[in-house]
Amino acid sequence: MNGLQRTDVFDFTLENGVNKRWVPLYFQVFGQAIGTAPVVLVNHALTGNSQVIGEKGWWNELIGENKTIDTNVYTVISFNIPGNGFDGNPENLIGNYKDFGTRYIAKLFWKGLHSLNIRNLFAVIGGSIGGGIAWEMAFLRPNSIKHLIPIASDWKSSDWLIANVLVQDQILNNSKNPIHDARMHAMLLYRTPESLKAKFNRAKNDGQELYQIESWLQHHGKKLESRFELAAYKLMNHLLKTIGEDMDSEQLLAFAEETSAKIHLVGVNSDYFFTAEENRETYKMLRKVTSQVSYQEIQSIHGHDAFLIEFEQLGNILKNIFTTTKLKATVLA
Repeated sequence: MNGLQRTDVFDFTLENGVNKRWVPLYFQVFGQAIGTAPVVLVNHALTGNSQVIGEKGWWNELIGENKTIDTNVYTVISFNIPGNGFDGNPENLIGNYKDFGTRYIAKLFWKGLHSLNIRNLFAVIGGSIGGGIAWEMAFLRPNSIKHLIPIASDWKSSDWLIANVLVQDQILNNSKNPIHDARMHAMLLYRTPESLKAKFNRAKNDGQELYQIESWLQHHGKKLESRFELAAYKLMNHLLKTIGEDMDSEQLLAFAEETSAKIHLVGVNSDYFFTAEENRETYKMLRKVTSQVSYQEIQSIHGHDAFLIEFEQLGNILKNIFTTTKLKATVLA
C-alpha cells in the first residue's frame, strides 16, 4: 500500500489563534499494514515529499525490503507537510505562509497518526527540517516515541539558519525567477567549497564560456522550477526558522528528563546549514541530564546534503536501532 492517501483534520487552531475548519493531510504507507508492525514515521526535507521509496523515492537506499529500515518488519509512514504541493491540488497551497510553524506541523502529524489509530511510534526519523519536526513531535508527546532520530538537524533554528531563511525569503519574493534563483543560492548552503572543488575543479563546459559549477547551479534551479510551486517553497523555507521557537535550553533539559525516548543525534561534520558544532552542543547539554542520548557524525565533504548521499555511513549508524525483532504496534482500541 504505497499510493497517496488522505486523512482529514477538522477544527484545528494555528499558533496565532486562527482556526482552520479543515486541513487535508496526505500520506503514504510502505511495508507492513498499519496495526501489524512497529511504526516508523519518516519526515521529509524542504523539497521532499512522502515518496520515500519506490520510483523517485528519495531514501531508497535506506528504506525497503532487507534495507536498514526493513519494510518486511516495519510499517513506514510519511506525511506530506500541508502546502508542499505533492497532492497536485493548487487549492491546497498556502498563501499566508508566515502563519505556520513546525509546532503546528507536528500537531497535525500527531492528529493524522491518531486518525490512523496509531498512538505510539517505534521511531520518528527525518533529515533537515524533517528532523526539526521530529523534535517538535517529541516535545508534544515525550513518552510516545521510542527512538527520536533527527539527522542533519537540531532542536532549534540557529542564528545562521534564520539569517539564510531571510535571504531565501527575499529572493522568493523579489526575484523575477524566484524558485530558480533561490535554489541556486540554497545549493551553496547544502554543499561545501571542498565538495564543489572535487566535483568541478574550475572546469568549463566544452565549447562554452560557462564554468561547470555555473551550469550545475542553473540546472538545479531549472529542475526545481519544473516540479515545485512558489507558494510551497515560501512555506517550506519559512518553516525552517520556526524550529524550536517555543523552546529554550531549560525546557529542552526538562524534556530530556521527562521523555522515555532514546535520542539519536546524527550530524554531518561539514554541514553549513545545521552545523555539527550546534549538534555537539545539543549532545553535551542533553548528556548532563540523560544517558539516553547518543551523537554520531557522518564524515563527508558534501555538507548538509550528505544525509542524501552518504548512505553507507548512515546505514551503519542506524542499523543497531532498527533490529529485525518483531514488535507489536500499539494501536488505539
